[in-house]
Amino acid sequence: MSFIDEVIGWYNNNKRDLPWRNTNDPYLIWLSEIILQQTRVEQGMPYYHRFAEKYPTISHFAAAGEDQILNLWQGLGYYSRGRNMYKTALMVMEEHGGYFPSQYEKLIKLKGIGEYTAAAVSSFSANEARAVVDGNVFRLLSRYFGIDEVINSPKGKKVFTQLANEVIDTGRPGLSNQAMMEFGSLQCRPANPDCGNCPLRTGCFACNTSSVQNFPVKQKKKATRDRYFNYIVVSDGEKVLMNKRTGKDIWENLHEFPLFETSHFVQAEELITTPGFRELFGENVKISLVHGPVKHILSHQRLFAQYIIIKGFEENFLMKKPWFYAKNDTLHDLAQPKLIFAFLKMFPTFNLI
Repeated sequence: MSFIDEVIGWYNNNKRDLPWRNTNDPYLIWLSEIILQQTRVEQGMPYYHRFAEKYPTISHFAAAGEDQILNLWQGLGYYSRGRNMYKTALMVMEEHGGYFPSQYEKLIKLKGIGEYTAAAVSSFSANEARAVVDGNVFRLLSRYFGIDEVINSPKGKKVFTQLANEVIDTGRPGLSNQAMMEFGSLQCRPANPDCGNCPLRTGCFACNTSSVQNFPVKQKKKATRDRYFNYIVVSDGEKVLMNKRTGKDIWENLHEFPLFETSHFVQAEELITTPGFRELFGENVKISLVHGPVKHILSHQRLFAQYIIIKGFEENFLMKKPWFYAKNDTLHDLAQPKLIFAFLKMFPTFNLI
């Protein structure tokens, strides 16, 4: 039995019942693929159901507005995915008359859709013979065939995509892709793969050479940098001072408290005496509470956030900063990074001062 036949046989007996596998709607498949990028199935499943229920078609999605999309995306991380999804939806409405395409050549031209996503949507919705190469497939192929090419390099991506296209069953490509992805996720796991009960073990290079831990080969990640966020929390019990992030930094278009970023950790008492702070909040600021620092890990950044709740301030900032007051009962409508909504959950706004 061939490699792919073994994998498909295993899949038919062990696959999970996932909702996006029970449809050939390219919109819903696209929705699941974007949500599951860099997200575990268990974490992404509730988000998929929320989006599919609230926005059952691409036209509903496009009509929502970016703020609503980011609000529903809240807590999932990598917010550029949500922003790009909204741009994709607008393109589908404008260029495809509201019908989400299922052909690879059309999909690849949409904002936020790369080779992987275009292959997945076209394969699963229209059965196009396009190999879908994700982390699970990289791992499975590298171990089985003993390929030590670096997977996160342009050459490695080319090598593994070519191999995946060679082993795929062109008569049932959608099934082949699903099977390889699931096999890598459940059977050929990153850590502690179940080699003893693996149907591929007799032909697997890594298993037969006791080198499973050596595959796949990856380049070292970029160095992680530390950032220090000092959030200024201003509330009168009925409303809270907020800011909408702009620019190309993290969390673009999400809402947070006014932020003073420093190059190193600064005590709250020291921060409120700096000229820049006093110019905005006056000379008579008092600290009600300091919370943190709270550590928050991103892909290449470590954030250390402290929250400084103040009173006795002047509102000089209203003429100098694009900050605004949001009523407590409307805060849930503002998309926020986890550092903000977790704090608000811990400290209800009416208890801040």
